[in-house]
Amino acid sequence: MTLLRRHMWGLLLVAGAIFPNIYVAGGRESSASQPSATPVVKNLPGYLREATDSWSGTAFLRITEPGILGLAGVCGKKYCTHRYSSAQAWNADQSLLLIVNGCGGMCFLDGRTYVPLFHRNRSTECEWHPRDPELMICIAGRQISTWAPRTNHEDVVFASPAYSKLQFGPYKGNPSRDGNRIAVRATRNDGKAVVFGYDIKLRQKFPDIDLAQLPGTTGSCSISPLGINIVCSQALPDGNEPNFIFSMDGILRQKWMEHHRPGHGDMTVDADGSEIYVGISKSDPDKYQVIKRRLADGKVTSLMKYGEAMHASLRSLDRPGWVFLSYGGTPAEISQHPDWAPYAQQVIALRTDGSGEVRRIVDTQNTHFDYWSETHASPSPDGSQVVWSSNWGVPGGPVYDFVTRVEWPSEPVPSQKEIVANGLQ
Repeated sequence: MTLLRRHMWGLLLVAGAIFPNIYVAGGRESSASQPSATPVVKNLPGYLREATDSWSGTAFLRITEPGILGLAGVCGKKYCTHRYSSAQAWNADQSLLLIVNGCGGMCFLDGRTYVPLFHRNRSTECEWHPRDPELMICIAGRQISTWAPRTNHEDVVFASPAYSKLQFGPYKGNPSRDGNRIAVRATRNDGKAVVFGYDIKLRQKFPDIDLAQLPGTTGSCSISPLGINIVCSQALPDGNEPNFIFSMDGILRQKWMEHHRPGHGDMTVDADGSEIYVGISKSDPDKYQVIKRRLADGKVTSLMKYGEAMHASLRSLDRPGWVFLSYGGTPAEISQHPDWAPYAQQVIALRTDGSGEVRRIVDTQNTHFDYWSETHASPSPDGSQVVWSSNWGVPGGPVYDFVTRVEWPSEPVPSQKEIVANGLQ
């Protein structure tokens, strides 16, 4: 890595530490591109006009544009996108799709036609309930609530004068997959920073976990998919970001002290019933590979060889066994490294069983520039739709959201040629 690249990466790490809602790129280090003097967008699909991706053969649409977004609000000139790869963009029945970045609050679109429906001026941290399509789970101040975006009705399920500055993650927290449990960051009245589990259905709070016992600064905490573990990511002074796994009662079960092994990922339940974290490793012996790691014992399995994977999403809760990966890099760079994973500026779905089987989703035509221009692909609950972002080849140009529609065969037929290219057989 050149000295300039090392310097740029250091600045990005500092930015990520100062601004917790800015996520540093998940893939290999690369310096930010500079905008052209006169950005020119070529072959940009029309707003809500269906197009076909030549690489994958899938149909996709552009669903945002700068300016007034119908009844849903106003899109900013720089970007107008969904929130993050590991955040659920659609509600449980896929009738609503949420746009929040650059939208002046929450912009809700029809989840299948993408026509703008309504806007909510709300700044609290909210995540879709994974099973109830009418509800979001929200955390702010001293309380936890469920909120119905369509009616704007809210029910407080937890409030306590003993805690303040409640947070959902922040920014990277998800509910358990049944929607019952969450992990809550908070400041206790004695000044201690803590995290605790909370069961929304039972209205039950679990014991506080004192975050001061962990080295460095806590980045985010999330409940595990089965609601039995709390996973916290720490930022150490040397730049490393290890993970710590606690039981709901606060017992430390695992500590992964390697840097991002994995990171920029998501959690799910594997075929054998074990909880796993899938993401991009930034440490040896599997640096820049996509890996899965078992929460129970830390066992690591490589899923995709060295490459430019940046973000991983497992939000297709009703189509288990697939992780959706956003790739950066450039085709020119990839072509010079036949031993790398053969993907650049593309989104793929990858089997989590270690077979290397891939479904091509879309060629994003996205040029790296900054965090907001990263693709951050996130699937719908059944995996039939994937939302992703792109500046359409113009560094510093507007960043739009797109949705790709995916048709899944009843009996998947793996491509042996693509599996061999992925280096897992």
